[in-house]
Amino acid sequence: MKNNIEKVVDKLLTAKFVVVFTGAGVSAESGVPTFRDKDGLWQKLKPEELASFDAFMRNPDLVTEWYSHRRKIMTQVQPNPGHYAIAEMESLFEQFAVVTQNVDNLHRRAGSRRVYELHGNIERNYCIKCKKYHELKDIFPDKAIRCECGGLIRPDVVWFGEMLPEDQYQESIVCATSCDILFSVGTSAVVYPAAYIPIYAKRSGAFLVEINMNFTEISDIADVVLIGKSGEILPKIVEEFKKQKTRIA
Repeated sequence: MKNNIEKVVDKLLTAKFVVVFTGAGVSAESGVPTFRDKDGLWQKLKPEELASFDAFMRNPDLVTEWYSHRRKIMTQVQPNPGHYAIAEMESLFEQFAVVTQNVDNLHRRAGSRRVYELHGNIERNYCIKCKKYHELKDIFPDKAIRCECGGLIRPDVVWFGEMLPEDQYQESIVCATSCDILFSVGTSAVVYPAAYIPIYAKRSGAFLVEINMNFTEISDIADVVLIGKSGEILPKIVEEFKKQKTRIA
């Protein structure tokens, strides 16, 4: 009887389009604090006090300082083996895409090229007035900063009450409904509308693989559930896939 990793590899051997949908659990293995565990960031500060446009306008200095702190954390962490395995997978299939809820930019830093960021990217910032993008690399202000036009500069992330970026979400749906296999990795699958992505894939006939530390809302509909660290499981899948691919060739 084949184990679950072998089942996944069997499916990958005939797959042409693979999508990996990621959440905070992937980055947690790099040391990035998550928002929903008992030690998560939201346990220390209320999200409505920090992650909304109203909060930003009410206290731009506090929100700016908080996101500077988060960006500084990003400079101190590195992509982990899970990120690198995902990046390597991109070179192994005709079509491949990463759809992520993470804002930490670790997928791109690991080498992934086709990445759809549903919740934005903390390394980008823009003016709320003229929409000009601002590079704040290695700059971590503790007070709000303004654009040349006088507008406040905010992080390019999706806050509570805001819509997902339409282009990123629509492209993600296209990928989900067109792929042969979708990996749902390190996500609680409770944050909508992003959490619809694996559901769309399953309904469209994709083979759904879940990799997580715990069972989630989508475990019941997944074809294979692998419980454990993505940084350990994904490299095993990639290595076994390459081994089987070589044998076939």
